Amino acid sequence: MQNQADLAALVGSRLCHDLISPIGAIGNGVELLISDHSYNSPELMLIAESVAAANARLRFFRIAYGLAGAGQRLARSEITQVLQAISQGTRLQLFWHSDSELDRGAVKRAFLLLQCLEAALPWGGTIRIRQHSDGWELLAESERLRSTGLPWEILSRPGETTPDLTPAQVQFAMAACEISQAGLQLRFSPGEGQILLPSDGLRRR
Repeated sequence: MQNQADLAALVGSRLCHDLISPIGAIGNGVELLISDHSYNSPELMLIAESVAAANARLRFFRIAYGLAGAGQRLARSEITQVLQAISQGTRLQLFWHSDSELDRGAVKRAFLLLQCLEAALPWGGTIRIRQHSDGWELLAESERLRSTGLPWEILSRPGETTPDLTPAQVQFAMAACEISQAGLQLRFSPGEGQILLPSDGLRRR
């Protein structure tokens, strides 16, 4: 019997798999209409932008919430394309610095933690994700941070009882599960205008 985290990841993979194809088909249809100038209109362009945004989010969710099998790898170019797509037209800037090819499980944890940091930046800002020889560093910076109402404590105490969460906070629970399963321990450093998850913060227990 698979554990709850793996079952949740299987559900995430299934949902993303089933939704990516029809959304991609809608996008292809909209592109064909746009190519025919008689159909071109601001309304159609808005639909095209919305479809592109939905497709980008699904690609992100597939990595963050889908199943990461042992030995699966992701290219840095694919990761940066996904991050560029989800930040397009938003007030959030994302920067990724890593090796050219990465373990999918490590990217999954980084994406979940990125979403945790994103929750602290409702007014926009910058998130930098950098791979070091001893781990990963994630830094969120903004002139205005959301400082309360986020369950940061469950990240530093993986495996303990999870507090009541809203749907918008599910990434905190998923990140805690992934951190615990990987035998890692996280520490984070909130500061003035920034939240730092240092490279030695994701370390072996």
